[in-house]
Amino acid sequence: MKTATATFEVIEPSFGSSFYYSRYQQNANIKAHVWHYHPEVELVFVKGGAGKRQIGSHISYYTDGDLILIGSNLPHCGFTDEATGNTTETVIQMKPDFLGEDFLSLPETMGLQALFERAKGGLAFGPEARKLVGQRMEAMDAMQPFERLLTLVSVLHDLEKSADHTILNADGFAIETQVQDNDRINMVFNHVKDNFREPIALDEVAGMASMAVPSFCRYFKKVTKKTFTQFVNEYRIVHACKLLAEKHIPISDVCYESGFNNFSHFNKSFKEFTGKSASQYRKELREVVS
Repeated sequence: MKTATATFEVIEPSFGSSFYYSRYQQNANIKAHVWHYHPEVELVFVKGGAGKRQIGSHISYYTDGDLILIGSNLPHCGFTDEATGNTTETVIQMKPDFLGEDFLSLPETMGLQALFERAKGGLAFGPEARKLVGQRMEAMDAMQPFERLLTLVSVLHDLEKSADHTILNADGFAIETQVQDNDRINMVFNHVKDNFREPIALDEVAGMASMAVPSFCRYFKKVTKKTFTQFVNEYRIVHACKLLAEKHIPISDVCYESGFNNFSHFNKSFKEFTGKSASQYRKELREVVS
């Protein structure tokens, strides 16, 4: 098994701008495919397609594009790959105070601070919000810096007012402020990401974090609000959702390709996590797509 180290991403604003902006074609944003974190707040619009969302301790599958706001230092992973089927991915990254502390204290802009605070749990916006701001985010690619800044403020304002969103880490996700803690939990997340198809021994992962097994279990539960086993199983289930949507293979193959070595355990876990059986999930997804 290979072990991926944590990644702290250093972000430089776009030339002539106070924030970073980039628009990628399809799945070209390959640098985001490991777990990473950064102090910048990140806004991502995926136009069309389906794929995994991995933000904090939350893992889920989106089916018709995505719009996500990720808070400062919240670990996350890339949202597109060669199978996603999206047309573009637009990424905006900004320091929480990129507009200046005084500016964010104005009556007209105080809501943006509240938006950034909610984003610490990760926000996924629904179809109404995607329709409202997605096209404007893409149009920023051709704008001059001043017009681009005004558009971003307008987009953030609309998102702050939108009720069409879900807090992904609703039970809380408390990454501690020390870099060592960020690195430790990201190392564990990366290890799960790279090795979830194989058995993952708890003592091996605890050793990677330089902790005894009981201490590691308490630490992981404190940070993610989940047990390590629950986190790994959820990762496997979400991968199974991806396979059910993207590949025409038997459900038994989906089970084993997702890291489960027991079909009945897979069926039980899948239904507990999604509220439906794997066959029902695939059938409903095909009805939506067709």
